[in-house]
Amino acid sequence: MSDLVAFADGGYRYLKGAMPFSSGVAAEPGFAIERARLTRPLPLLDGFAAVETHLRSLGRPNVALCGMELRSPVPFTAETFQAFNVQYVKVLESWGLYRDGQNPVARTNVVPAFEPPPAPSLYAFSYTVAARLGTPRSFVTAGGGELRRDAAPNEDRIVARGDTSPAGLTAKMRHVMAEMERRLAALGFAWKDALETSAYTVFQIGPLIEAEIVRRGATAGGLTWHFCRPPVVGTDYEMDVRSAAATRKLEV
Repeated sequence: MSDLVAFADGGYRYLKGAMPFSSGVAAEPGFAIERARLTRPLPLLDGFAAVETHLRSLGRPNVALCGMELRSPVPFTAETFQAFNVQYVKVLESWGLYRDGQNPVARTNVVPAFEPPPAPSLYAFSYTVAARLGTPRSFVTAGGGELRRDAAPNEDRIVARGDTSPAGLTAKMRHVMAEMERRLAALGFAWKDALETSAYTVFQIGPLIEAEIVRRGATAGGLTWHFCRPPVVGTDYEMDVRSAAATRKLEV
Protein backbone atom coordinates (compact mmCIF):
# COMPACT_ATOMS: atom_id res chain seq x y z
CA MET A 1 0.00 0.00 0.00
CA SER A 2 1.35 3.41 -0.96
CA ASP A 3 2.31 5.89 1.74
CA LEU A 4 1.17 8.69 -0.58
CA VAL A 5 -2.42 9.72 0.17
CA ALA A 6 -4.68 12.13 -1.72
CA PHE A 7 -6.29 14.78 0.49
CA ALA A 8 -8.86 16.03 -1.98
CA ASP A 9 -10.51 18.48 0.43
CA GLY A 10 -7.26 20.41 0.69
CA GLY A 11 -6.10 20.15 -2.91
CA TYR A 12 -2.94 18.20 -2.14
CA ARG A 13 -1.51 14.79 -1.48
CA TYR A 14 0.64 13.88 1.49
CA LEU A 15 3.30 11.37 2.42
CA LYS A 16 2.37 9.54 5.60
CA GLY A 17 4.47 10.40 8.63
CA ALA A 18 3.96 10.34 12.37
CA MET A 19 0.98 11.54 14.43
CA PRO A 20 1.98 15.22 14.64
CA PHE A 21 2.82 15.75 10.95
CA SER A 22 3.14 14.17 7.51
CA SER A 23 6.53 13.71 5.86
CA GLY A 24 5.65 16.07 3.03
CA VAL A 25 2.96 17.37 0.68
CA ALA A 26 2.55 18.09 -3.02
CA ALA A 27 -0.16 20.05 -4.78
CA GLU A 28 -2.76 18.07 -6.68
CA PRO A 29 -3.44 18.96 -10.35
CA GLY A 30 -5.25 22.28 -10.57
CA PHE A 31 -3.72 23.54 -7.33
CA ALA A 32 -0.49 25.22 -6.24
CA ILE A 33 1.17 25.61 -2.87
CA GLU A 34 1.88 29.11 -1.60
CA ARG A 35 3.86 30.04 1.50
CA ALA A 36 3.25 32.90 3.91
CA ARG A 37 6.13 34.13 6.07
CA LEU A 38 5.08 36.10 9.15
CA THR A 39 6.86 39.38 9.88
CA ARG A 40 7.36 38.10 13.43
CA PRO A 41 6.66 34.73 15.05
CA LEU A 42 3.29 34.49 16.78
CA PRO A 43 2.42 32.29 19.77
CA LEU A 44 0.93 29.15 18.31
CA LEU A 45 -2.77 29.76 18.99
CA ASP A 46 -2.43 33.32 17.68
CA GLY A 47 -0.62 31.85 14.71
CA PHE A 48 -3.48 29.49 13.96
CA ALA A 49 -5.85 32.46 14.11
CA ALA A 50 -3.62 34.31 11.61
CA VAL A 51 -3.66 31.28 9.30
CA GLU A 52 -7.45 31.11 9.44
CA THR A 53 -7.80 34.83 8.72
CA HIS A 54 -5.39 34.63 5.79
CA LEU A 55 -7.09 31.61 4.26
CA ARG A 56 -10.48 33.25 4.63
CA SER A 57 -9.17 36.36 2.84
CA LEU A 58 -8.23 34.14 -0.11
CA GLY A 59 -11.53 32.29 -0.11
CA ARG A 60 -9.80 29.08 0.92
CA PRO A 61 -11.00 26.62 3.58
CA ASN A 62 -8.98 25.73 6.67
CA VAL A 63 -8.27 22.32 5.15
CA ALA A 64 -6.13 24.07 2.50
CA LEU A 65 -3.41 24.34 5.16
CA CYS A 66 -0.62 21.94 4.23
CA GLY A 67 2.55 23.09 5.98
CA MET A 68 3.56 24.66 9.31
CA GLU A 69 6.94 26.10 10.28
CA LEU A 70 7.36 26.57 14.02
CA ARG A 71 9.97 28.06 16.31
CA SER A 72 10.26 26.83 19.90
CA PRO A 73 12.12 28.16 22.96
CA VAL A 74 14.09 25.01 23.89
CA PRO A 75 14.45 21.45 22.58
CA PHE A 76 11.77 19.09 23.85
CA THR A 77 12.28 15.89 25.76
CA ALA A 78 10.40 12.88 24.41
CA GLU A 79 7.71 13.46 27.04
CA THR A 80 7.27 17.21 26.53
CA PHE A 81 7.32 16.75 22.74
CA GLN A 82 4.49 14.24 22.96
CA ALA A 83 2.46 16.55 25.20
CA PHE A 84 2.99 19.48 22.81
CA ASN A 85 2.00 17.40 19.80
CA VAL A 86 -1.25 16.29 21.43
CA GLN A 87 -2.32 19.91 21.89
CA TYR A 88 -1.11 20.90 18.42
CA VAL A 89 -3.06 18.13 16.73
CA LYS A 90 -6.25 19.07 18.59
CA VAL A 91 -6.44 22.30 16.58
CA LEU A 92 -5.90 20.47 13.29
CA GLU A 93 -8.56 17.95 14.24
CA SER A 94 -11.03 20.76 14.96
CA TRP A 95 -10.27 22.13 11.48
CA GLY A 96 -11.03 18.80 9.84
CA LEU A 97 -7.41 18.06 8.96
CA TYR A 98 -6.45 15.33 11.42
CA ARG A 99 -8.57 12.28 10.61
CA ASP A 100 -8.41 8.62 11.62
CA GLY A 101 -4.98 9.04 13.17
CA GLN A 102 -3.51 10.63 10.04
CA ASN A 103 -2.22 14.19 9.85
CA PRO A 104 -1.73 15.52 6.29
CA VAL A 105 0.02 18.76 7.32
CA ALA A 106 3.83 18.80 7.00
CA ARG A 107 5.79 20.54 9.76
CA THR A 108 9.21 21.89 10.63
CA ASN A 109 9.77 22.82 14.29
CA VAL A 110 13.20 24.13 15.29
CA VAL A 111 14.81 26.09 18.13
CA PRO A 112 16.69 29.33 17.33
CA ALA A 113 20.02 29.46 19.13
CA PHE A 114 19.65 33.22 19.66
CA GLU A 115 16.52 35.15 20.62
CA PRO A 116 14.20 32.16 20.66
CA PRO A 117 10.51 32.86 21.24
CA PRO A 118 9.18 32.53 24.81
CA ALA A 119 6.72 29.83 23.70
CA PRO A 120 6.21 27.63 20.62
CA SER A 121 5.35 30.03 17.80
CA LEU A 122 4.35 30.11 14.15
CA TYR A 123 7.09 31.33 11.79
CA ALA A 124 5.53 30.53 8.41
CA PHE A 125 2.90 28.31 6.83
CA SER A 126 1.93 26.82 3.46
CA TYR A 127 -1.45 26.27 1.84
CA THR A 128 -3.04 25.48 -1.50
CA VAL A 129 -4.70 27.85 -3.97
CA ALA A 130 -6.10 27.36 -7.46
CA ALA A 131 -3.17 27.11 -9.87
CA ARG A 132 -2.72 29.56 -12.69
CA LEU A 133 -2.08 28.18 -16.15
CA GLY A 134 1.55 27.13 -16.46
CA THR A 135 2.28 27.16 -12.72
CA PRO A 136 5.04 24.63 -11.96
CA ARG A 137 4.25 21.79 -9.60
CA SER A 138 4.83 22.65 -5.95
CA PHE A 139 5.72 20.73 -2.80
CA VAL A 140 6.90 21.02 0.79
CA THR A 141 8.73 18.41 2.85
CA ALA A 142 8.55 18.26 6.61
CA GLY A 143 11.70 18.87 8.59
CA GLY A 144 13.66 15.69 9.18
CA GLY A 145 16.56 15.01 11.54
CA GLU A 146 19.01 12.19 12.07
CA LEU A 147 16.47 9.70 13.43
CA ARG A 148 16.41 6.19 11.98
CA ARG A 149 12.95 5.24 10.76
CA ASP A 150 13.65 1.51 10.90
CA ALA A 151 15.65 1.30 14.14
CA ALA A 152 15.53 -2.03 15.97
CA PRO A 153 13.75 -2.02 19.37
CA ASN A 154 16.98 -1.69 21.36
CA GLU A 155 18.88 0.40 18.81
CA ASP A 156 19.56 4.09 19.38
CA ARG A 157 17.39 5.90 16.82
CA ILE A 158 19.73 8.92 16.72
CA VAL A 159 22.56 8.61 14.19
CA ALA A 160 25.96 9.30 15.80
CA ARG A 161 24.36 10.49 19.03
CA GLY A 162 26.46 13.17 20.72
CA ASP A 163 29.13 13.10 18.01
CA THR A 164 29.48 16.54 16.43
CA SER A 165 32.97 15.93 15.10
CA PRO A 166 33.36 16.16 11.31
CA ALA A 167 32.86 12.37 11.10
CA GLY A 168 29.75 12.47 13.27
CA LEU A 169 28.23 15.40 11.40
CA THR A 170 28.98 13.70 8.09
CA ALA A 171 27.07 10.61 9.21
CA LYS A 172 24.14 12.75 10.32
CA MET A 173 24.09 14.78 7.11
CA ARG A 174 24.24 11.69 4.91
CA HIS A 175 21.34 10.11 6.78
CA VAL A 176 19.21 13.24 6.52
CA MET A 177 20.05 13.79 2.85
CA ALA A 178 18.99 10.22 2.08
CA GLU A 179 15.70 10.78 3.92
CA MET A 180 15.04 14.03 2.03
CA GLU A 181 15.72 12.20 -1.24
CA ARG A 182 13.28 9.45 -0.20
CA ARG A 183 10.57 12.02 0.53
CA LEU A 184 11.17 13.92 -2.70
CA ALA A 185 11.01 10.75 -4.78
CA ALA A 186 7.83 9.58 -3.02
CA LEU A 187 6.20 12.92 -3.81
CA GLY A 188 7.31 12.74 -7.44
CA PHE A 189 10.19 15.22 -7.32
CA ALA A 190 13.99 15.43 -7.22
CA TRP A 191 16.60 17.91 -6.03
CA LYS A 192 16.45 19.74 -9.36
CA ASP A 193 12.87 20.74 -8.51
CA ALA A 194 13.78 22.41 -5.20
CA LEU A 195 13.56 26.18 -4.92
CA GLU A 196 14.56 26.23 -1.24
CA THR A 197 16.79 23.81 0.64
CA SER A 198 17.28 24.56 4.34
CA ALA A 199 19.62 23.13 6.97
CA TYR A 200 19.10 23.61 10.71
CA THR A 201 22.05 23.16 13.05
CA VAL A 202 24.32 25.08 15.40
CA PHE A 203 27.34 22.93 14.56
CA GLN A 204 30.07 23.61 12.02
CA ILE A 205 28.85 22.06 8.77
CA GLY A 206 30.57 24.67 6.59
CA PRO A 207 33.48 22.47 5.47
CA LEU A 208 31.06 19.62 4.73
CA ILE A 209 28.48 21.46 2.65
CA GLU A 210 30.21 21.04 -0.71
CA ALA A 211 30.74 17.30 -0.46
CA GLU A 212 27.54 16.33 1.35
CA ILE A 213 24.99 18.75 -0.09
CA VAL A 214 26.18 20.74 -3.12
CA ARG A 215 27.74 17.83 -5.02
CA ARG A 216 24.56 15.80 -4.57
CA GLY A 217 22.69 18.43 -6.57
CA ALA A 218 20.66 19.69 -3.61
CA THR A 219 21.27 23.41 -4.01
CA ALA A 220 19.61 24.31 -7.31
CA GLY A 221 17.83 27.07 -5.40
CA GLY A 222 20.68 27.71 -2.99
CA LEU A 223 21.06 26.60 0.61
CA THR A 224 19.77 28.46 3.67
CA TRP A 225 21.55 27.58 6.92
CA HIS A 226 19.39 28.44 9.92
CA PHE A 227 21.35 28.65 13.18
CA CYS A 228 18.76 26.56 14.99
CA ARG A 229 18.61 23.28 16.86
CA PRO A 230 16.23 20.46 15.93
CA PRO A 231 13.23 20.15 18.24
CA VAL A 232 14.15 17.03 20.25
CA VAL A 233 16.94 16.74 22.83
CA GLY A 234 19.82 14.68 21.43
CA THR A 235 19.35 15.58 17.75
CA ASP A 236 21.76 18.00 16.09
CA TYR A 237 20.91 18.33 12.39
CA GLU A 238 17.74 18.79 10.36
CA MET A 239 16.72 19.72 6.83
CA ASP A 240 13.63 20.54 4.80
CA VAL A 241 13.00 21.24 1.12
CA ARG A 242 10.27 23.15 -0.68
CA SER A 243 9.20 24.58 -3.98
CA ALA A 244 6.32 26.99 -3.38
CA ALA A 245 4.61 28.71 -6.29
CA ALA A 246 4.83 32.00 -4.38
CA THR A 247 5.93 33.32 -1.00
CA ARG A 248 4.06 36.18 0.66
CA LYS A 249 5.07 38.40 3.55
CA LEU A 250 2.28 38.42 6.10
CA GLU A 251 2.11 41.46 8.38
CA VAL A 252 1.13 40.51 11.93
